[in-house]
Amino acid sequence: MSLLRTLLGSFRSARLRLFVLAVATLTLSACAGLLGGDPLRVSVAGIEPLQGQGLEMRFNLKLRVQNPNDTAVSFNGISLDLDLNGKPFASGVSDQSGTVPRFGETIVSVPLTVPAFAAVRQALAFAGAAQSGQFPYTLHGKLAGGLTGTTRFSDQGALSLPMLGTASQ
Repeated sequence: MSLLRTLLGSFRSARLRLFVLAVATLTLSACAGLLGGDPLRVSVAGIEPLQGQGLEMRFNLKLRVQNPNDTAVSFNGISLDLDLNGKPFASGVSDQSGTVPRFGETIVSVPLTVPAFAAVRQALAFAGAAQSGQFPYTLHGKLAGGLTGTTRFSDQGALSLPMLGTASQ
C-alpha cells in the first residue's frame, strides 16, 4: 500500500492520479477475468464434400464449439489444420463470426482444402492404418477476435476403420 501511495504521491496532478488508478484497476480486473477460464471444447460434428479445383479435394468441416465458462466468447474468424496419421493433411480458414454463449455451444463451418500430394501421401499410408483399424487425427486451430483475442483449441482421436477381410454378420 505504501508503494501505491508513493507512486500516486509522485504525480503532481489529481487528474493524472485518477487516470493511473483507473487504468491499473481496469487492467487488474481484465487480467483476473481472463485467467481461470476453462479452455473451449472443440470436436468434429460433421464433414461434407465440396467442389474442388484441379487435383485438390475440398470439404466443409463442421465443428461443435462448447464454452464451459460463465462469459460468452465472441469470434470473427477461424483457422485450422488437420493432421492424419501424424502428417499434415488439410487446412482451412473462414471469416465466419459469431458468439459461443456462456455455458453453451455453436456449430462453425470451415472449408478445408486437401492438396493433391497430401491425398496421395495419405493413400500410401492407408495400408499401415488399415491393419490396426485406426487412423489417428489431430486438429489444431484458433478462433480470432473478441475481447480475449485469439483462442486456440485442439482435438485428437482416431477414426475407426472396418477391418479388411471381415464381414459384418
